[in-house]
Formats: sequence, structure tokens, C-alpha cells
Amino acid sequence: MQKIKNLAYLFLFVLLLSSCGEYHKVLNKGTTEEQYKMAVKMYETKKFAKALRLFEKITPAYRGKPQMERISFMIAQSNFNEKSYSLSGYYFDRFSKSYPKSSKKEEAAFLSAYSYKLAAPVFSKDPTDTNKALEAFQTFINTYPNSDKIEEANKHYQELRYKLQKKYFEIAKTYYRTADYDLRNYKAAIQAFDNLLSDYLGSEFKEEALFYRLKAAHDFVIKSTTRRKPERADDAVEAYDKLKRNFPDSKYMEEANKMLATMKAQKKEAEDIIAKQIEYQNSLKK
Repeated sequence: MQKIKNLAYLFLFVLLLSSCGEYHKVLNKGTTEEQYKMAVKMYETKKFAKALRLFEKITPAYRGKPQMERISFMIAQSNFNEKSYSLSGYYFDRFSKSYPKSSKKEEAAFLSAYSYKLAAPVFSKDPTDTNKALEAFQTFINTYPNSDKIEEANKHYQELRYKLQKKYFEIAKTYYRTADYDLRNYKAAIQAFDNLLSDYLGSEFKEEALFYRLKAAHDFVIKSTTRRKPERADDAVEAYDKLKRNFPDSKYMEEANKMLATMKAQKKEAEDIIAKQIEYQNSLKK
């Protein structure tokens, strides 16, 4: 029995060597047609890295020919299966645009968007692929509203949208948290929260963003010079009004009301000081 097993292993080993030898022979010295057939064989046996090496070699020869449609899709699918998602996103997108009459156009459009989603890193990193995925899913949803993939596409789109909102929300909070070390970050935080709220009108972070926007404006008033306080207090009061108008029963209202009282007191105190300074300067002119 052991002898039979050993013979079987030997046979498989020889077969493997023969297969590898044949692949490299075709890769390096085969005709374009032989390389095409070997590429398809590698693709169908799920040896995608090897298939890609061959597709790279034969693409120039098949450009503009009927086989190029099939080759283009297999290149995209091979990159996807090799987890080269940015590349597969690009190739699937190019396929759907290059072959508008293809039966695989819809599948390619979906897989392009999905590839970019898989390529997108955690929310705190560069959002380039996230933005590409959002755009691609939106295009797919608009183009194929009756697709059997539409529910999945909408789900991916919402997940990506949330991911970007979280990224921008955390950036704004970081500006706020570091403002004690650099007062300019209060203005940066206020602007970042405003951008989030205007870019994502129905944001899941809206209530918290409005509160932190108010908090940043409130703290900025306290840290400001007397001359700057009245104007910045008005901006903070406006932020308070926006929070109350949108979320009258917000869990943050108790703290917001305290901040409102502080801002009004800060404004009145600053205005009184400014008025006395003006009065004193006028008395010197007499």
C-alpha cells in the first residue's frame, strides 16, 4: 500500500514538473496563439498569477480583435482573484466602457465598484479608493436600477458613505482636541464640522457634529481677545440655535444651555469693556 502511495506521489510530482515546464516553454517561446490558449488554461484552473503573465504578453497582439473582449474580462477577474483590487477596479471599469454591448457589462460595472470598496483602507487612511467606489456604485445604481445586484449595491454605497462621514467627523474632532495647543485649530474644527454638515445633509453624525461645532465655537470665544469675543460669541449662539432647532430633545441640550449662558455673559462682559475703552479714549480727545 505504501509503495502504491509513493508511486502516486511520484506521478503527481512528475506531472507537476511537466506542467510547469510546458507553461514556461509557452511563456518564453510559444506562439501568440499558444500563449493565448495557455493563458485561458491557467485562468480556468485558477492559476491567475500565471494567467496574468501570459495576458500581459499577448494583449498587444490581440488589441482590436474579437478575442480582446474575453481577454480584458479575464485580466480584470484575475486581478480580482489575486486581490489586486485597485487594478481590478480599473480593468473592470475599462471593460464596461470599452464593450458597451457586452453581456458582461453589468457584471463588470458592479465588480469595478466592489473592487474599489475592497481596495479602500480603514476610514482614517487615504480616501481615494473609497471615493472611486462611491462614484462607481452611484453610477451602477443609476444605470442598472432593475439589476438583481441593486440591493447589494445600495448596501455597499451606504457603508462607504458612512465610512467617509466617520473619517471627516474624526478629522474635525482632532482639530478641536488639539486646539488648546494651537488656537488656529478652533477655526479649522469649526470649518471641518461645517463642511461635514453641508456635504452630508442627512449625516448619521449630524447631532454630535452640531454639538461639537457649538463646543468649538464656545471654547474659541473663551480663548479669544476681548475685541474678538462679541463677533465670535454671535457665531457660537448661531451654532447653539442650529443644534436646538434640529435636535430640541438632544442629550446635549443641558450642556449646550450652560454654554449659551457662558457665551452671553462673555459677550456682555467684552462689550462693557470695549464701551469703557471707547468712552475713555473719547474723553482724552476733549
